[in-house]
Amino acid sequence: MTVHLHERGLFTWSEWAEALSRELHKPGRAEDGSDYFDCWVAALSAMLVKLGVADADMIIDLQRSWQRAAEATPHGKPIELANDPLR
Repeated sequence: MTVHLHERGLFTWSEWAEALSRELHKPGRAEDGSDYFDCWVAALSAMLVKLGVADADMIIDLQRSWQRAAEATPHGKPIELANDPLR
């Protein structure tokens, strides 16, 4: 998604690198890098909010919906947002 948004001109790669770097260097991050994906998601979410593409509540609601969809999807089946029982 990040590459796609960059290719669509939403932000430069330098802007992305700076946003990700800020997340990676925040106090309390895992020294072993095990929270790298969490940093990536946080950086992308912050950029989407900053650029007015989405608001923070929308992003959190979508994350929760995907989580519920994943939990409701039988093993071996594709996870689809439509599987969220609250949708």
